[in-house]
Amino acid sequence: MNKEWLSKKTDFVDFDVRTLKGNFLLAILKKAKNIPKGKGIKIIQNFEPIPLYSTMKNLGFDYHTEALDDGIYNSYFYRIEIIEADDTEMPLKPIVIPRYAEIDKTIANLTVNFWDNIWNKAEPAIELKTKLLLSLSNAVGSGSIKQATRELIKAYYLGVTIEQLDELFSLFIWNQGIGHFSSEIAQSSLFKAYLTIKSLIKKGKSRKEIMSVLSEKFGEKNPETGFNSHDK
Repeated sequence: MNKEWLSKKTDFVDFDVRTLKGNFLLAILKKAKNIPKGKGIKIIQNFEPIPLYSTMKNLGFDYHTEALDDGIYNSYFYRIEIIEADDTEMPLKPIVIPRYAEIDKTIANLTVNFWDNIWNKAEPAIELKTKLLLSLSNAVGSGSIKQATRELIKAYYLGVTIEQLDELFSLFIWNQGIGHFSSEIAQSSLFKAYLTIKSLIKKGKSRKEIMSVLSEKFGEKNPETGFNSHDK
């Protein structure tokens, strides 16, 4: 795409997110949604904000990123059209990467590029919702229930059916054992999210309505699932 709009970048609204605590993506989106067509916003971050690219594209923004010598990234987003894209945006995107930047900016960039290679691959051999179910299963096997819950919500968002989830949880009982399942998985946020989906489906709720409930109950503010639940 032609980026003649870059000649206007000095007029863009500056937003330095390096010191933000909590979900910096939500803070960016709040500002971005108020940017009119033909205007732009400049995001300043300690690492290349790759997870933000698809999110901003879904709102009608084109982008260009410049890496500075001091390890700072200036990402310019120019609004070429107004798109109301709330219903198409993947929930629970990674927001913990700034923590890595506090340790080492190189580690943060390695991490975000690794995330991009795993979850944003252009032509993946394994479709994304299947990959999420595999990641969910791996997380359960390693005892990372918080991660597993997040993967379940994203997999459901992408179209995984309750019948598929039923079979997956049956496998957990088989692979994890009755005792472990009863004392650990059946009491977890993962199982609560699964039962929430089943209950709302029985009530005739749509996938959109169910996602709204899941996002509210199991989002970043929930200490069982959110990465920044204790941040002020």
